[in-house]
Order: sequence, then structure tokens, then C-alpha cells
Amino acid sequence: MTLKKTISDFRLSALAAGVVLCTAQAHAAGVLEEVIVTATLRAESLQDVPVSVNAVSGEKMMEAGIGKVEDLQAYVPNLTMSETGIGTNIYIRGIGSGINPGFEQSVGMYFDGVSYGRAQLSRAPFLDLARVEVLRGPQNILFGKNSIAGALSLISARPSQEFEGMVSGTYEVETNEQVVDLVLSGAMTDTIGARLAIRKRQIDGHLENLTLNRDEPERDEQTVRLMLEWDASADLTAALKVEFGQFDVNGRQIEIINDNPSTSTTSAFTGRTYGEILDRTTIAYGPITLVDVDSDSSVLNNYQDFKRSSNGDYSYNDTHNVTLNVDYVWGEHTFTFITGILGYETSELCDCDFTGASVFSVAAEEEYSQFSQEIRWVSPVGETFEFIAGAFFQHSELDFFDSIRVESDILPQLLNAADIQEAGARGERPTGGDIEGGPLDNVTAAAVAGTPLEAALAPLFGLGLLELGGLGDAGDEIVNLGTPRYFESTTDLISGFVQATWNISDLTRATLGLRYSYEEKDGKRKLDFSDITTGEIRAEGEIDTVVAKNFSAERHDLSGSRSSGNLAPSLNIQHDWSDDVMLYATASIGYKSGGYDARSNASPEANEIRPLQNLDEPTPIILVGSFEYEEEQATSFEAGAKTTLLDGAAELNVAAFYTQYDDLQVSIFDGTLGFNVGNAGAATTMGIELDGRMALSENLMMTAALAFLDFEFTDFANGQCYQGQTVDYEVDGNPYCDYKGKTNQYVADYSGNMTFVYTTMVSKDLEFRGGADFVFTGDFNSSQNLDPSQQQDAYVKANLRMSLADVTAGWDVALLVKNATDETTVSYSNDTPLANSIFGAAGHYGFIDTPRTVALQATYRWY
Repeated sequence: MTLKKTISDFRLSALAAGVVLCTAQAHAAGVLEEVIVTATLRAESLQDVPVSVNAVSGEKMMEAGIGKVEDLQAYVPNLTMSETGIGTNIYIRGIGSGINPGFEQSVGMYFDGVSYGRAQLSRAPFLDLARVEVLRGPQNILFGKNSIAGALSLISARPSQEFEGMVSGTYEVETNEQVVDLVLSGAMTDTIGARLAIRKRQIDGHLENLTLNRDEPERDEQTVRLMLEWDASADLTAALKVEFGQFDVNGRQIEIINDNPSTSTTSAFTGRTYGEILDRTTIAYGPITLVDVDSDSSVLNNYQDFKRSSNGDYSYNDTHNVTLNVDYVWGEHTFTFITGILGYETSELCDCDFTGASVFSVAAEEEYSQFSQEIRWVSPVGETFEFIAGAFFQHSELDFFDSIRVESDILPQLLNAADIQEAGARGERPTGGDIEGGPLDNVTAAAVAGTPLEAALAPLFGLGLLELGGLGDAGDEIVNLGTPRYFESTTDLISGFVQATWNISDLTRATLGLRYSYEEKDGKRKLDFSDITTGEIRAEGEIDTVVAKNFSAERHDLSGSRSSGNLAPSLNIQHDWSDDVMLYATASIGYKSGGYDARSNASPEANEIRPLQNLDEPTPIILVGSFEYEEEQATSFEAGAKTTLLDGAAELNVAAFYTQYDDLQVSIFDGTLGFNVGNAGAATTMGIELDGRMALSENLMMTAALAFLDFEFTDFANGQCYQGQTVDYEVDGNPYCDYKGKTNQYVADYSGNMTFVYTTMVSKDLEFRGGADFVFTGDFNSSQNLDPSQQQDAYVKANLRMSLADVTAGWDVALLVKNATDETTVSYSNDTPLANSIFGAAGHYGFIDTPRTVALQATYRWY
């Protein structure tokens, strides 16, 4: 869909834009408060910053119950964040990194100036923030750590000069959510201030697990932060932040959302859904039962209804960070030193068949440590030439482990059933010497002559079904299977940057930015097959063929070392058209570093795995995985205007952008259980973003944001095919579909929000405050293979808040209603693992967003 057609077709966003533009022509009483941001590393008015940026205040986040990045996306158009079965996605303007622990994030997250580049950290709760700034588009100079799609800058609240405190509690009825916040701040001495912030949050979840009879996802979070600020002298200030966090989750917001019958024409599973196959599969020859699968009946709940079938999942996370920020003023120049120590440990279990049948699970552990040091030199303002210069160093180490675990006999039996049906469909009658250890191995008429089995088996011999030999024992090879995979990555990055501004006149400025980065990265990945009961490595043999055929995995041991350097430039022109209108245009080139794939199940070479003997396959199985991938490049152009209207009562900002991505890094699901990383080719993203606010009266404030987005892959030949899609071509037997001309996951033609806040005094001390947020989006695809069945329809969600506060006594009581329209939305979906690749049944699982919730919030502040 073209951008022109997008703009002309939709109605809701046109209404939003119309409200902003039309009301800007009306008279409004009141003047807007200035919003100060640090997007350019200087404290500036939002209206003076030449970039598309949204700022959300800490007060707004607390009132709206925003506690992590995923909640923030409702208030920032073109920002999308979602959990997945084994990862986390963060996208801005249609660009993100996809699912792989080896990836650096395309959307950089910075907490008090320290890079939080790992996807897992985006799940961590945050608290007591001064504000969050979301910068859209490549941020390659001042936020130079791979922020090729945009940057999220989180700024903690600093200690106050006077003693103050706050305690707040929130309780939500439907999910039993309980949140307690405590903040204490003030001066300890004449030169030292301190701020302590503590958050405790528990929630039962919004999905019912039918298998375990409990609500999920059950969350238990606690975060403690202490910040000390020392005014050592008039020229030297130091701030030390120490923070520890723990966020544990039992269960997931995942359920099977559709399950279509198998269309295979050569299987006994034909016409049965994956749930039906798991619920009861029996294959017998006369009196001999070869396969007997019987699972929990909850597997038949294969549609979206806020109920899931699962044996249980968890994600246990511990985080820590220490940040030291030192500012030294020398004359009118400021030198800043930011030292960051960051790390986390996580342990996860994914019931990755997403059903209550014990098919298989994936266990994972991750440990990450990081040290960074940044030095900045900021010149005074008001000179003909101004500059910001600096250097940055970061060392990081990642250790990642995961393993598929087959802990019951359900999957082995189902593979045996598939084995039997494949052979039977070809009319084959394998003999006893084919595979040893089969259920009827070496059973012949002579062998049972004169035994009690002779009469029972005679009909089978008469029909020619015996000798059966090893038929149906392929699944026995994966009993107690483990696939331990170890990944290590060590990265050293050093960069230098300068951003110089030439004040050509009082009205016109030109800014040139350059950043040179050099990075060295080592990577190792090893995968083997083990017995999970003993821990021993399994000997090579038939197991390699069975795992290759069903899991697309092979043993491998890979390592590599790479280094790269690049120079990222940026040129910006600003012009003050008038006192109330600033125009700007920016051109930039940004880079995202290459690296190593942590989660592919095979090596990048096309390796041949011998065929299963009893299936008599004409050709070997050929697996192609991935390991090393190259850096990504973005060339971006943006033009915009920041305007102030009605004598300061309204603001309207607009930005138009066009970005071309080359060697785009993508993580492609292999159709079974793995993800292969590669450089897809090229893509373009373009659009228009508007945001504004207006004091409609002395009591009524309105803010609004609207974004149009058009994304197109211009070169992506090796895309993943969705279930049932006609394959464009095959390489070594592996199917691919060409994505050229297609859009991307999460791309909505339009998205936006509108907020109204009404404030009035109902008595001398009592203040009423009512707010309504309307969040809307056009339809988008929630699956990375762009399956048409996974299109999320357009929706509008309304969030309401009504409060009564005693401005003298310091208390506040509020009623919060989230998703008041009770919209059911899916934030991420994908193919149900193994359902199609083994049994021919097409199904999907999805991450289901929270339905309508109603909460009571009480706050007490003292000064």
C-alpha cells in the first residue's frame, strides 16, 4: 500500500489530525509549560531540538501505570515492543533486530547515559523516572551504539534539595495486581543529597492455564535504586546510582489462537488438528499397539479465549547496575565522565510446543556483563561555533545456553506414528534388519510358530504386514533427548565523536556530526545431542538423522573472530522561520555492527545427513544454518518543523522521513525450532509524524500524536514462507519465499494517540483531575513470516483516569481503567512448532494483550 493511498483511506487518524489542526485556530486561555529534554546532550526546549522526539514525563508514567518499555509504546507512535516465545522485539518505524541473543538491538536503550543494548533488559521494570525520551530514526552520533532505528533515553529522578517523600499503592481487581512504590529524597549534608526508590509489584495474570489450573503470567518484581549526588565544589558534581532488580515470571501470555486440520494426503493424521493428534493417537496392527498417545484434554482448547494449555513456563531475572556520572565545569566548558557497570542473569523455561501435552520444552540461561566509559566535552552556547566531542569505550561478555528437552514419550511416539504412516503410504515393508530395536523387530512367522503369539499374529502375516522390522522406531531415538547449545561472545568497542554547530546567523545553524567506531568481536557456538537423564553425549548414529529430519539440527562446533570500523556522518540544517517556527533537515548514515548467531541449529555449510534407512529416502537431508553476519547500514533523510501557536497556548510539530537500509539483519524462523540470522538485502521506510499539544482552556489540556508509515523490502529473496504458501524457490531442499515489495512485521499504515486532561478545584483544597487516553492503530501483521491469517485488525483503546487530591495534605486517590474498550489484541504470533513440519496441521500461537482492567491507586506525598 502506498503512502498516498494510506493517507487518503483511513478516517480515524484524519480526525485526530483535524482536532489538532482545527483547534489550533481557536482561542485558548493559558500557556503551555516548556518541556526540557536532553536529546542533544544539552538541556534544551523540546521545540528547539531538530529531531522527531517524544517525551513522556515521570508523572505521566506513574499516573498511567507505565512500568516498562512495553507499556510505553501506547504513547509513542511508530514504537512497538513485544515479547516472543524465546526473545523480545523492539521496533521503531518498522525496523528492529528480531529474535536472537547474538543481536545488538537496532533500537538503542540508554539509562542515564549507559547503553542497555540487550533485548532482555527491555523487559525489566523501571521506576521513579524524570522522563523518557524516544528519538525516532538513526541516532548515530551522540547515541552511537548501534542505534540505527532510534533510541530510548531513560532519565532517573535526581535527589531534591529539600526532604520529600512519596508512597503509592495500586490494586487491580481482575488480575490481582498489587504495586507499592516508595520514594525518599533530600539533603543528607550541605553538599550531599540522596534519593531512594523502591518498587514491589505482583500480578496473577490475565490468562487461565487449563492444564495447571492457575492464572498466568504471574509476575513478581522488585527494584531498589539509591542515588547519591555530591556537590563537591561549584565546578564539580558527582552522581552515583546503584540499582538492583529482580523480575520473575511464571507462565506466559501465550495461547494457541488457531489450529487447522492436517491436509497431508499420506498420513493417518489427515483431517485432524494438532490438538486432536496430541489428545489421542493410537496406531495398532491387529492386537499389537505400536503407538498410544494420550495427553491432557486441555490441548483441544485451540482457539483464542484467554485460556491456555501449558505445562508451565518461567523466566527468572536478576539485574544490577552501577552508574557514576561526573560533571566538571572549566570556565564555560563542561566535561562529563560516565562510568557504567551493568549485568544480569536469567534462567528460563519455555514450554515451546505451547500445549498441555509434554511434547518438548526449551531451557535457557543467559549471563551478561558490561563495562563502559564515556567522556564528553561540551562547549558553551552562544558562540559562532559550538561543539560536543567525546570518546566511548565498552567491553561486554555474553554467555548463553539453551537446549531442547524431550522429557516424555509423547513426541517419540508421534514420530513413530509419522514414521509408520510415511512408510505405509509408499507401500513399503521394511525388514527386520533395517533398524534395530523397533517394536516388532525381527518378528517372523517362523519366530512365533508354536507360541501363544502365533494365532494373534497370523492375520498380520497373511496381509503381508510382517516382517515389520524396525518400522516405527525412529522416535525412540529421541527419548530423553537434549540438544545442549553453548554460545559465547566477547565485544570491545571504542569510538570517538564530534558534533560541531556553526551559527551562520541569528536565524540559521548548520551542524556536522562524525563518529568513528572500531569494534572487535569473538564468537563461539557448540551444539551436541545428549541424554538429559545422565547428561552424557549421545553417540553419532541414527539419532543424527532423526533430529535433522524433525528439528533441522545437527552437531557443530564453530568459532570466529571479526573486527570492523566505520565512519558515520550526519549533517543538519536549522532555520528559524519566525519566533514561533523552526525548520530543520537532516541527512545521516548509520551502522549496526555484525556479529555471530546464537540460536541457529546448524552450521552455515550445507551438510548432508544420511537418510533414515527405513524410509528409503532418495536423497540425504541437507541442513543449512548460519553463524556470522555482517554489519547493517542506514541512509536517512528527515525534514521537519517545530511550531508554537496561539501565543504559546499550542504546539504542532511535524517530521517527514525516508530511510534506506542495506544488508538488513534479520532472524528467520527455520520452520521447525531454530532461527537463522542473515543479511536480508535492502528495505526502505518512509512516513510522516505529527505531534502537538494545546491548552484548550485554563482547565483542559490536549496532546496528540499521529504517524503514517510505509515500509517495503526492496531486496529480500530468502524470506521464510508461511504455512501453505507457494514456495518461490529452493536451495539444497530448503524452501524460501521472496519478500521483495512486501511490508514488515508490526508495520501499521497509521498509528497515534490523543489525550485529554481536565483539572479543576472542587473546593479550596480538593482538586479533581480527569484524563482520557485514546490509542489507535491501523492493521498490522503480528508474525514475522507475514502470514495473512495473522493480520491484527485496526483498533482503538481507551485508558481513563479520574482522581481526587488534597493539594494541601498531599494525598491523592485515583481510579484507573486500562483498555476500557476491552479490545482483544495479539502483540506477536508465529507458527505452532512441529505442527505443520511433521503432521501437516497449520496452527499459530499468539501473545495476548491484557483485556480491560480497573484499578484503584492511592498516593501520599510529603514535602
